[in-house]
Amino acid sequence: MSDDYRPGPRRIDLQRRSILAGEAAAAEAEVEAALAIPQDPSAAAFFDVDNTVMQGASIFHLARGLHRRKFFTTRDILGAAYKQAYFRVVGVEDPEHMDEARNSALSFIAGHTVRELEELGEEIFEEAMAHRIWPGTRALAQMHLDAGQRVWLVTAAPIEIAAIIARRLGLTGAMGTVAEHVDGVYTGKLVGEMLHGPAKAEAIKALASREGLDLARCSAYSDSSNDLPMLSLVGDPVAINPDPRLRDHARANGWRIRDYRTGRKAARAGLLAGAAVGAIAGALAAAGAARRR
Repeated sequence: MSDDYRPGPRRIDLQRRSILAGEAAAAEAEVEAALAIPQDPSAAAFFDVDNTVMQGASIFHLARGLHRRKFFTTRDILGAAYKQAYFRVVGVEDPEHMDEARNSALSFIAGHTVRELEELGEEIFEEAMAHRIWPGTRALAQMHLDAGQRVWLVTAAPIEIAAIIARRLGLTGAMGTVAEHVDGVYTGKLVGEMLHGPAKAEAIKALASREGLDLARCSAYSDSSNDLPMLSLVGDPVAINPDPRLRDHARANGWRIRDYRTGRKAARAGLLAGAAVGAIAGALAAAGAARRR
């Protein structure tokens, strides 16, 4: 291979962190897994959360609830969101900037406890998330459960809130962004990367290997072209409330498409996807996660 095409050390490090994030998320899924033996153990379904299972960004709703409860200050989150926007909205992907953004996003949760976030997450789900679940997507998940298959959420959101959503919907479990803690207190460091893009695919591969899943018999659901690595892993990829790029890709490849939004909501969601909500969601995905193992 020509040196011109060899991945640089920064890219290799990013890939390594994505793999580590996926493996950590898959390990957390074991905690939440349903105890019942599945009737169809080799098939499963994987659902993204934001704009797929739930209207809007779960991390945004979580952040707003945490802010109201003085979990962090306005200055904290604005600083983190600005750094995330630098490479997520503007499009800069230099690893040094990504490291800076990730570290900034996590710095202000250091010293908070895992129990604190879990307890507040339960409250915030009830007040801000429960009524935002898409009935159509919920029905799709139930179809897999009724067929004896396991269903996992796969999201960049903190593993704590992802697990709450999965538990409230009666799903098997969840894989989300994992960060470390010592004696139940946040250190402010991620385990690998946020569970986003390629890291989601790594999480699914790790879980499939552990659980004996045949990915050709599995399904995956998402609204975002960022999740193409996850969708492309399975035999049954489905676009839910898709962004324009994912819709085009799904049509070109004969994937199923389901859209539960009205025309106005779909247009508004498309505009927000590439703007500030995405930046804030990215910042808070890292900020809210806590390693539980």
